[in-house]
Amino acid sequence: MKLSKLIICAGLALGLAGTPALAQERISIGTGGTGGLFYIIGAGMAEMLNQNMPDAFARAEVTGASVENIRRAAAGQMTMGFSSSSTLYEASVGQGPFEEALPVAAMAYLYPAVLQIATTADTGIQTMVDLAGKRINLGPPGSNSAVLGQRLLEAHGVFDPANVQFISYNEGTTALMNGTLDATVVLAGAPTAALIDLGAQREMHLIPIDADAAAPMIVDYPFYQYYEIPAGTYAGQDEAVLAINDPATIFTVADADEETIYQITKAIFDNLDELGAIHPQAADIALATATNTPIQLHPGAQRYFDEAGR
Repeated sequence: MKLSKLIICAGLALGLAGTPALAQERISIGTGGTGGLFYIIGAGMAEMLNQNMPDAFARAEVTGASVENIRRAAAGQMTMGFSSSSTLYEASVGQGPFEEALPVAAMAYLYPAVLQIATTADTGIQTMVDLAGKRINLGPPGSNSAVLGQRLLEAHGVFDPANVQFISYNEGTTALMNGTLDATVVLAGAPTAALIDLGAQREMHLIPIDADAAAPMIVDYPFYQYYEIPAGTYAGQDEAVLAINDPATIFTVADADEETIYQITKAIFDNLDELGAIHPQAADIALATATNTPIQLHPGAQRYFDEAGR
């Protein structure tokens, strides 16, 4: 009898020992391709959550970025994800690539993704109006940069389908240096590597937008924001340059568990120093701007920001 009791107790002990692992909250984070900023920051965020949420296991998933992240989260395949503000807004109202509204909720604004329109000094282009009749790359076809770039050119009255190309950022800067393009765009945090490299090889000029011309576009697409690229961001840039920001955000589904989202949000924003060490762009993530999201915050995230005084 004693031996039987010992075996039973040992079995119970082993079962209990396995319980914490089984009870861990599994957090899957949709990011983007391995070379992109969504993945780099998302992978660092997952590691940070694992260090600061003892009862959770987080992992970053390689995905096709914003649209895929939203669709998979809405289907219950991921806990949360990264998205541009424009794509997240469109998902919430059933526009753009989404045939119907999806039940998404914001968690936080992360960092600016700025449409930077670059040319070189030898083109003589100084303003958006000067782009009339010029050859310009708007970024990869179907990308957020291509959509925003076209909207900006239309807002300034200089969009001409015959003069635009849709190629990668690196191809665009190469074509600009070779003289086969007059201007090119990059949608990214500033400074960005493609334009740093361009500025190292040519006298680069960033083309500012006209706030009055862009105002109707901001009204039509309220997820976009004005953004001023500070003077000195790039070599030879002596003045601030007005641009448009399509911010990076994190989101979840509307019916996600409130306590889980609260704890994730708390772990992120209580440890911004750790997060900022992942990548220079991650250092822009701040409590002061966290609630500037294009759609309503999830109740769990809202609870954290209310407690934090935001």
